[in-house]
Amino acid sequence: MMKKICFALSALMISSTSLAHFGVLLPDQAVVMDQKKMTVNLTASFNHPMEQNGMTMVKPKAFGVVVDEKKQDLLSQMKPTNVLGKEAWKTQFQVKRPGVYQFYLEPAPYWEGAEDKFIIHHTKVVVPAFVDDESWTQPIGLKTEIVPLTRPFGNYEGNLFQGKVLVNGKPAVGVPVEVEYYNDKNKLTAPTDLHVTQIVMTDEQGVFSYNIPWNGWWGFAALTDADFKLKHKGQDRDVELGAVLWSYFSPIPSPNLSK
Repeated sequence: MMKKICFALSALMISSTSLAHFGVLLPDQAVVMDQKKMTVNLTASFNHPMEQNGMTMVKPKAFGVVVDEKKQDLLSQMKPTNVLGKEAWKTQFQVKRPGVYQFYLEPAPYWEGAEDKFIIHHTKVVVPAFVDDESWTQPIGLKTEIVPLTRPFGNYEGNLFQGKVLVNGKPAVGVPVEVEYYNDKNKLTAPTDLHVTQIVMTDEQGVFSYNIPWNGWWGFAALTDADFKLKHKGQDRDVELGAVLWSYFSPIPSPNLSK
């Protein structure tokens, strides 16, 4: 009897960890400032950012950029690549003028058998070019998205980040927002499984807050249930929608106290 209880507890512990999936869309430049480096290389993948465990991403349904309220389709420019040993996608984008470039991604639905549902993460990353910092508060019309209330670039570690979650253009009240660090090269180790994914909730206005503990890329994924179902093996299944936003936080410069 005791062995059965221990086995059940172990299975529960295993199933309750490592479940935070993130759509990932990362540029090689968080800010474009150099006229000699006006090409932004972007990589799209699906993984567990903190644990650096990859999952397969088939070719996305949509990928593009919004600047000056104009949307440009970039899907045809995506090429296959490999991230964390799994299929992923990459592309290049040539910045031609100052602006705030909101890159967005809608993946194909991902079937997660362990959770018996599909996952669709609408993912954004915002890249400013040449000190233009306007229009970053504008939603771009995704099914679900995080509209930043803190400017999503030019920030330091330790800053408080706030965002507003929208679903069908309306605030999402009382929904969980998962927060993870993109732990490139596994530089950090979480003290427990509970530390891998941080979780905050949106308030009555759909707003969440999180204080960034250290520098690097951070992902915010607001999770809601879709108002539609998709078929898997002939049966209707639930769909988890994720509004994902990635933002880079710089190290705090060391002051020169000799001046």
